[in-house]
Amino acid sequence: MTCVERAGGWADRGRRFAAAPYAPVVVGVLLALLAVAESIAQAQSPRLAQVIGLVDTEPVGATIRHAASTPPPEYAATPLYLVILPLVGLATTLPVAFSRGHAIGAGVAVFATMGLSLVAFQTLTVAGVGAQLIAGYRLGRAGSQRLALVLAAPYLVLALSGVATAGGEVRILILLLACLTPAAALAGTARRARNEAVANTTARQAIADTLIEHTARGERARIARELHDVVAHHISMVAVQAETARLTTPGMPSAGAERLSAIGDTARAALTEMRRLLGVLREDAEADPAVRRPQPGLRLPELNELLDESRDASGTGTRLILRGPPLTLDPGVELAAYRIVQEALTNARRHAPGAAVDVELHYTGDDLRVLIRDNGPGLSTETPGGGHGLSGMRERAAAVGGALRAGPAEGGGFLVEARLPGKEEMAR
Repeated sequence: MTCVERAGGWADRGRRFAAAPYAPVVVGVLLALLAVAESIAQAQSPRLAQVIGLVDTEPVGATIRHAASTPPPEYAATPLYLVILPLVGLATTLPVAFSRGHAIGAGVAVFATMGLSLVAFQTLTVAGVGAQLIAGYRLGRAGSQRLALVLAAPYLVLALSGVATAGGEVRILILLLACLTPAAALAGTARRARNEAVANTTARQAIADTLIEHTARGERARIARELHDVVAHHISMVAVQAETARLTTPGMPSAGAERLSAIGDTARAALTEMRRLLGVLREDAEADPAVRRPQPGLRLPELNELLDESRDASGTGTRLILRGPPLTLDPGVELAAYRIVQEALTNARRHAPGAAVDVELHYTGDDLRVLIRDNGPGLSTETPGGGHGLSGMRERAAAVGGALRAGPAEGGGFLVEARLPGKEEMAR
């Protein structure tokens, strides 16, 4: 393993540790132990006694004159500071353990205890410096960069005001805090901004993927509906016409009858395969809510042509009934009505062969009622094989804000009734 690979492995382990939920607790406890050890060492140093005024600063001769009468004052004060300074060291480091969920509170607590240690005892631990930098980084990550900069400013003031006159190492630590605390806060802010950018990029990608998937589903639904309503319509007409020609043509040779029968069987097999294909297309597709505007509509020439095709294919009567003054409808509503009539006529030929069919368009003033009624056996559902005719008609009606119901008609037969909105109602 090369040095670069070893360094990369350590870096990965470090990132995993930093991301762990227990990382602040471990770091806070380790810093607290280190701070206690440093505080005990500082409590036993002669410098502390000099800082707090327990060592006589008179000339050496004067100190010797007092030595015979009283013991050195720093020894009397040491037990007290062996308790106070470790407690201060704990207070400057332990808040780091709670910095993940309470970054502001931990940062303020570390700053306050560090200030107390500097002003009252002019002592500072390396562990405390580390705790202050971690607290500043956490403040930057939490979005409190200004607070971190405000908390760093007093260190620069203390370093320049000569408060730490007792030792140059304390002054160095203060200067480090004044310089590195803002840098730690900026590093935390940069990390937070990077995480937000990654999250935003991920969210945008997820939205784009969702839009693509939704578009694909809508397109599959549209293709399935057009295949079912247009292609299946014509294939079913081929099957019906072939069977009708075979049965109604007198004196047809047996070879011709066999050919027509084969044509009908092939058309029916094609319909079966198309149903399977439609099942695949519809498996993941939802009803497309977009308003489509193909060519077919409710103009009389188009309706008459559609009914003529159905009449020629089935050899039975098919009537068109118009009620009420015609409305100016949205093209999408006209398309839905046309496709519903087309599909209902196909279902009538398939499930009620030989039955007469009435197609009624009733303009009520606010909406359009489309009724397709046959006088067949009155089946309440589609064939057990499971087509998509009724569901497709319901989807078309719902796509333009209407509704459709289908079932046995009063007095026999089967009724498909759709209520579609007028143009003004769609605008509302």
